[in-house]
Amino acid sequence: MKLFLPKQHGAWAMLIVPFGLGIVSGGMDWLQIPLGVAWIALYLSTYPLLLAVKKKKIKFHLKWSAIYFIIALIFITPVMLKEPVIIIVGLLMTPFFFLNLYFSRKKKDRLFLNDLSAIIAFSLSGLATYYLGTNQWNATAWVVASVCILFFVGSTFFIKTLIREKKNPAYRWISWTYHSILCLALIIIGNGLMALAFIPSLIRSIYFPGKTLKPMNMGIIEIVNSAIFFIVMSIYFY
Repeated sequence: MKLFLPKQHGAWAMLIVPFGLGIVSGGMDWLQIPLGVAWIALYLSTYPLLLAVKKKKIKFHLKWSAIYFIIALIFITPVMLKEPVIIIVGLLMTPFFFLNLYFSRKKKDRLFLNDLSAIIAFSLSGLATYYLGTNQWNATAWVVASVCILFFVGSTFFIKTLIREKKNPAYRWISWTYHSILCLALIIIGNGLMALAFIPSLIRSIYFPGKTLKPMNMGIIEIVNSAIFFIVMSIYFY
């Protein structure tokens, strides 16, 4: 049986980076392994569900959503039994998930607010892995989630300047301004290393808009940029 997998390659970075930074900053714990499997399965479950609410091959997509959800439930259960506090992270994510369902149902999933909802939900996964490593939520945990939100919001602006808003010069200025202010603000408050993690995003937001890029090239750019961000932020938290 051929697996039904998402075609949104950029979402994989949002899936992995916050989760991984939570581990780097909070330390390793064996529960992060089943949590990781559950997290991936949950994402795989939500993708066909979002398609189903659009009334696209409803039975097919609901079947795959159920399959992945059962896998997620199997692996998340021991984590919740051992550390029930993790349920709080799920509750924090839930409103943003329902927003994604709403926008998908209305076929308005290209709205920035829909992107932002998904970004916040993905970024909150760092809270879960951080807690498993430290048994606490402190300022560092929230910094992990916050920097991931800031990073992926910038990625959303950048991708829109290449696809949906590529002929809109105003959107390029929004992207340039966002990345510039973010880097400058981090430098001003004395977080030079953190600013370094965002500088590649600033460079690519200036250099690539206006150029013709294939989807694969866009994906490579985002993968490389996400990898650089992860490495630099790992050094920062370590």
